[in-house]
Amino acid sequence: QVQLVESGGGLVQAGDSLRLSCAASGRTSSSYAMGWIRQAPGKEREFVAAISWSDGSTYYEDSVKGRFTASRDNAKNTVYLSMNSLKPEDTAVYYCASRGQFKYDYWGQGTQVIVSS
Repeated sequence: QVQLVESGGGLVQAGDSLRLSCAASGRTSSSYAMGWIRQAPGKEREFVAAISWSDGSTYYEDSVKGRFTASRDNAKNTVYLSMNSLKPEDTAVYYCASRGQFKYDYWGQGTQVIVSS
């Protein structure tokens, strides 16, 4: 199994920045990539970004391109999501998830991000 612990959420104002962290432990060799997924109140979970452990390739949902940056520190088994120019619509619980060969197998507990206008 892979254990994931997120941190870094909080309450900020529109236009501010935050950096989320996700530390992975356990059977991390089974993880090909890490994803960031968010869920706003009353809405379904939404893919935000993903990053490959091997080559650092990144993927972003259109609404966060140019504002969010995913990065990783392989030595620390930790991934980050740097969020700039935050908007009220970015308010959500942000989860990191470990992707195995076919799907996201393991999820963190989530960290709340609230962006006030």
